Amino acid sequence: MSSRKFLNQVDQQISRAEVNNYDRAVFVLHDQLNLQQWPEWVRRKKPLLIFMESVAKGRSLPYHKKKLTYVLSSMRHFAIECHQAGYSVYYHATSKHYGQGLTELLDQNSELDVTYMMPSEWDSRERLRKVKGKYPDRITEIENSFFYAETDRWKDKIEPGYRMEYFYRDMRRQTGYLMNDDEPEGGEWNYDEDNRESLPDDYPVPEITTFAPDDVTSEVMALVENHFGDHFGQIDNFGYAVRREQALQLLDEFINERLADFGPYEDAMATGEPTLFHSALSIYLNNGLLLPWEVCERAIEAYKDGKAPINSVEGLVRQILGWREFIRIYYEAMMPEIRETNFMNFSEPLPELFWSGETKMHCLKQSLKPIFKQGYSHHIQRLMVLSNFSNLTKTDPRQLNRWFWFAYVDAYEWVVLPNVLGMSTFADGGVLASKPYVSSGNYINKMSNYCSSCEYSITKKTGENACPFNYLYWNFVDEQREAFEVSGRNSFMVNMYDKKSEEDKKEIKKSTENFLQTLGRDQQKK
Repeated sequence: MSSRKFLNQVDQQISRAEVNNYDRAVFVLHDQLNLQQWPEWVRRKKPLLIFMESVAKGRSLPYHKKKLTYVLSSMRHFAIECHQAGYSVYYHATSKHYGQGLTELLDQNSELDVTYMMPSEWDSRERLRKVKGKYPDRITEIENSFFYAETDRWKDKIEPGYRMEYFYRDMRRQTGYLMNDDEPEGGEWNYDEDNRESLPDDYPVPEITTFAPDDVTSEVMALVENHFGDHFGQIDNFGYAVRREQALQLLDEFINERLADFGPYEDAMATGEPTLFHSALSIYLNNGLLLPWEVCERAIEAYKDGKAPINSVEGLVRQILGWREFIRIYYEAMMPEIRETNFMNFSEPLPELFWSGETKMHCLKQSLKPIFKQGYSHHIQRLMVLSNFSNLTKTDPRQLNRWFWFAYVDAYEWVVLPNVLGMSTFADGGVLASKPYVSSGNYINKMSNYCSSCEYSITKKTGENACPFNYLYWNFVDEQREAFEVSGRNSFMVNMYDKKSEEDKKEIKKSTENFLQTLGRDQQKK
């Protein structure tokens, strides 16, 4: 990679700056691609901008090939745009991690001072702070400004009982979003009850625009196949936006074509429809091509113009202003110890189907297929199918967290870890969520059309042809009583299990044991 074999397009479009000609530079990470969020002096003085590709970072996990393609292509396009806007750009490639690469530049250029923005991910932050420790007078770290909330103001509140809803209401008051003075628009803080409809048959779902790879992206795809060809996922049919103007086009498309239906079908799932009416903009929010306030304010404008109902707009605002901000604060408050949390002490490796997609369970097939192909599925597939199945099969939540981190294009540790270890697997014991997010097949059947095409029977509760979610769920309720009793409102599930007949309990145990014994596990990925 350091040979620049796969950097021809960058080298042709950027007059590569000589670092020793500068005494001040800004180091721009791959998830900070928007100069609007950098201090005003950066835009005014236009210091040298340093970008760096790191093979070591790319190999730290078997990241989805489309994620690597997206990250590198969007960074290259942004660097080219900065050069075209009059910035001097030094685009560097190293086989090492960012910290080592930056150290080498500082060692070779003794007059250079560097400013960087605090990375969102812990490991990158620690590596750059080691560089800062070596050069305390030459390195300046500034706060990350790609989020609404200042973490120092909120992170001490993270403890059992402090829920996202409290934070969300405070953020609504702070921003004024969907507020009438001190009261929420429409009289309700959230409209969850209006957002739980299943998709009617033959309901039209607009397609999301895709973008054919240009020469820059095509070169990145060649690099990924060369350096990371053994990684997860498929690289063909890459169609993500890699430039801000393309991401803005997708935002317009979502507001105009899908926002109105987003709310009612927010929790719905349907065969062959991995996105439905979701924005699918998280990939662009998480590296700066879009900014969170741009999305929220466009949605609120659509509501005011009568183009989208309150339940859809509030649901979107809650996802971004509420949940996205809250989990980042949780990450800051709980790291790094939270990485090893495992409240239920599950230790089984992830099922092999998370790599192969081979299973008779139609809901799992439908949830995994778009991940292999595109590195994306929406949040209910992530939460109530994949994470649910992982929990019910006693899978180590830390392995699930790792898998989500490398399998999804929009995944960064700050967003994945809280969602997996804090919410979906209850691995933190109830700090983030009030209950384990597990269910029988009834929930999946209610919210999707998956079950009608499955080889298993949703109506059968135990036995060879029964939906595995049915008996796995009740076995989980019995074996994980403590998790259900953390919150008193969930203990009734334990009571329901206890009221079952001894014969039913015996069949639940037998069906569970038979299923788990035949469930392939990937022993290489322990």
